[in-house]
Amino acid sequence: AHLAAVRRARSAEISGRHAFLVAAATAVAAEDEDADDAYRAAYEVPGAERWAFDLARLRLAHGSWLRRRHRPGAREVLRTAHHVFRRLEAAPWAAQCEEELRAAGDALVPPQRGPSEAPSVPSLLTGQELRIARLAATGLTNKEIGQRLRLSPRTVAAHLYKIFPKLGITSRAALAHALGHPAAR
Repeated sequence: AHLAAVRRARSAEISGRHAFLVAAATAVAAEDEDADDAYRAAYEVPGAERWAFDLARLRLAHGSWLRRRHRPGAREVLRTAHHVFRRLEAAPWAAQCEEELRAAGDALVPPQRGPSEAPSVPSLLTGQELRIARLAATGLTNKEIGQRLRLSPRTVAAHLYKIFPKLGITSRAALAHALGHPAAR
């Protein structure tokens, strides 16, 4: 409904930036069969590269969309977004790209550590495992986590089964501590 209103108002004609934002919103809201083409059309909007941060956010959304549907090209799109976020020093966005890249099976080069430092929790887990661990640490049930991530509760349980040994823990209660979260609800 919002996109229809934007189109009726001919917002894309206001400026190049508006044209890019309308194209980006169209891509994010597109039906599965049209989404990939819509993302690519948004990249082709004249001047899109001038809005590096917004373009990187769109690439993150596209890469995530590709990864979740097991389509080729996800890693390349995510790496491009990650590079821009790193260059812009947008650490939270770069971290989100790293999670998506890990979930896509990409081997990220971990930051340099001293010889006595243990690897950080995020580097031990895949992106999907990290998302599940963080939600479980807040006290959500497998069913609630599954609903949020569009997974079955059994898939969530299987991930937790892999997560616990990686973190050297044996209970959900220890999960919050291992991730550095305050006590779960």
